Amino acid sequence: MSEHGLFIDIERTENHIFVTFKAIGKLKHDDYEKINPILDKALKNLSNPNIDVLLDASQLEGWELRAAWDDIKIGIKYAGKFNKIAIVTHKNWLEVSSKIANWFIASEIQTFESESSAIDWLKR
Repeated sequence: MSEHGLFIDIERTENHIFVTFKAIGKLKHDDYEKINPILDKALKNLSNPNIDVLLDASQLEGWELRAAWDDIKIGIKYAGKFNKIAIVTHKNWLEVSSKIANWFIASEIQTFESESSAIDWLKR
C-alpha cells in the first residue's frame, strides 16, 4: 500500500483565510470526503472571504478519477472566493495543469519550485 493523503491547515483572520494543503501520493475520493467538511466549516458565515491557498504538491502523484472530479467541484463551489493559489511542484504536468486551470478559475494561479517563493508571492 502506498502512502497518500491530503492534509490541510487553515488560518483565519476576519475575512482573510490562508489555506495550506499538502498532497502526497495518488489522491482518492476518501481524502476529499475528510477535507471538504473542514473547508466548509472554515468558510461558513463569511459573506465575502478572501482566500489564499498554498498547495504543496511536491509529493503528489495524481488523482483517482473520482478524486479529480472532487477537486474540480471545490474549484467550482468556491469560484470567485480564491484570491491566489500557489502550487509548489517540480512536475511539468502540474505546471501545465495550473495554466489550464487559470482559464477556468477566477483567481491567480502560479507554480513555484520552493515553498518560500510561493509564500512570498502570496503575501504580495
